[in-house]
Amino acid sequence: MRTRWQSRPCKWHGASRSSAHLFHGSHLRFYCVSCGPSDRIERPTQAADKAGREASKPPYAVTSPHEFYSEHRSSPGSPLFQPAGTHVLQKLQAFLRAQYPSYGFEEVLTPNIFKKSLWETSGHWDIYKDDMFAVTGRGPPRGHDPEIELGESEEYGLKPMNCPGHCLLFKTQKRSYRDLPIRYADFSPLHRNELSGALSGLTRLRRFHQDDGHIFCDQSQLMGEIARTLDFVQLVYRTLDLGDYKLRLGTRPTQFIGTVHDWDTAEGHLTTALEDSGRSYYINRGDGAFYGPKIDIVLTDADGKDHQTATIQLDFQLPKRFRLEFGTPDSAVKQTPVLIHRAVLGSLERFMALLIESYCGKWPFWLNPRQLILLTVGQDQGVRRRAEEMAGQLASPDARPGALALKARAFMVSCDNSDESIGKKIFNARKRGFNLYAVVGERNLKQPPNNQALDISLASHPKEQDVREAIKVFLHSRTLKTGSEVQAKHVTTKAVIASLTIQQCQDLLTYLDSRYL
Repeated sequence: MRTRWQSRPCKWHGASRSSAHLFHGSHLRFYCVSCGPSDRIERPTQAADKAGREASKPPYAVTSPHEFYSEHRSSPGSPLFQPAGTHVLQKLQAFLRAQYPSYGFEEVLTPNIFKKSLWETSGHWDIYKDDMFAVTGRGPPRGHDPEIELGESEEYGLKPMNCPGHCLLFKTQKRSYRDLPIRYADFSPLHRNELSGALSGLTRLRRFHQDDGHIFCDQSQLMGEIARTLDFVQLVYRTLDLGDYKLRLGTRPTQFIGTVHDWDTAEGHLTTALEDSGRSYYINRGDGAFYGPKIDIVLTDADGKDHQTATIQLDFQLPKRFRLEFGTPDSAVKQTPVLIHRAVLGSLERFMALLIESYCGKWPFWLNPRQLILLTVGQDQGVRRRAEEMAGQLASPDARPGALALKARAFMVSCDNSDESIGKKIFNARKRGFNLYAVVGERNLKQPPNNQALDISLASHPKEQDVREAIKVFLHSRTLKTGSEVQAKHVTTKAVIASLTIQQCQDLLTYLDSRYL
């Protein structure tokens, strides 16, 4: 799978420099190697030669999925994530969590396993049970009256989705119209018993995580909530720079619950929301969920294959089946809420697979599991220790004795102390997809550990102009704030070079990270 969002080939500025030229005075040299996708490149037509698409891949990019996850026959369809893959998944979750307050979502946790009776209430057991994992309970204790342990011996099911659990949460309290809308978000793992032949890398799994969300609202709030969700999707996909996406309306399937009238009403609401959005869409008849119609967000890879990611589903049925209700201004009247199912990224694992192909080894700084690497010159043990000390300082800028603050800064910083030549180390840093690297040599030993200076340079970058301007703004703001001599030494279309202290470099990393560069 290769997506149409290809990074441009990355030119290595300074590839012919010797190690002596790289080492400048008592400073370190920072080079921006890679940091996110390029300007979007249009997907080749189906008639294009696939070799032509391969040629557009950056020459040093490493996109092996095994650097992010592993598979084992003991857990088919359930990947084991390496540290790099875990970092990306957690950053995606953290990114969404940062947006939730603006969109009114509160995060919840729900059980992974529920009794069969719950799935019968929701309708999943009748329509979806073949795609669920069934689990058998232990049964009532020996010698006890079975009535006392009623239900303990019945069958259980691992949850394939979160909506029934969120309906139970809604029902735990008396609700008023003043409480609505109620918006739950949940990253709990989901399990679906996919056929073994359907399993495929990260795109089709038996265990996965979804940025699941459910909105309970009344009829008057419905259209506004759908519009806000479409805006949320646009914000996230624009930040990730994934290019354009398609909107697809899925209508009533052959197997469904509820009345045809309810379905026609729900489909009418989604059609109106799509028309109001001003975006083009197409209809996939019969593709709705069994409980309601849906809007799917679809991304297309370079081979022309569509991947459904985000979804917005309108549900009049589950609130009725769970007998959910809220009080109205007329205390004698109760109403049933409407339920909107929504996911912005969808399966995080599937989305990560798309990102791996989209970025071609050139990850944006804020997502990259390889943000910065320090490269030592020579074999002096003192230089190696100094590089490791500096790597620790840059990786954890807020480090202090005792527990760190919950929002303490942390960056992915490595150190290459191997015996390879500096040229080979730089080549490897580029090949492995580091955003930045710095060269550490003997002259750094002459500077006090708390007063190191670093020369930072932008050599090449898939989003070179954006990052160059961001660094320029950062340098200007630091000069104004401190009155120091920190300034851009050289600003051209090729490079930005500036002298920074360790603390100022920490601030720069924070600046790039906070702006999703």
